[in-house]
Amino acid sequence: MAIIVKLDDLLHERRMTLTELAERIDITLANLSILKTGKARAIRFSTLEAICRTLACQPGDLLRYQGDEGQHEREADERYEARPRKAARR
Repeated sequence: MAIIVKLDDLLHERRMTLTELAERIDITLANLSILKTGKARAIRFSTLEAICRTLACQPGDLLRYQGDEGQHEREADERYEARPRKAARR
């Protein structure tokens, strides 16, 4: 996945455990662990807000986009190649 969750780094900087954060924001440790390991497919804004409020951070401090270099160019090429071709005029 191209979205990297940096929760572990923030917890380390704040000298806070995952268990302590889970208790403070009232979320199960299991669900917070899924987020921390990057296995979550979604996050509620209310959860994101609670994490940011508790850790005194911005959403961008918690999440980072790491795309594949050149991915956009390859996708554009694929779209161009998939376009229907007009018949040549005679």
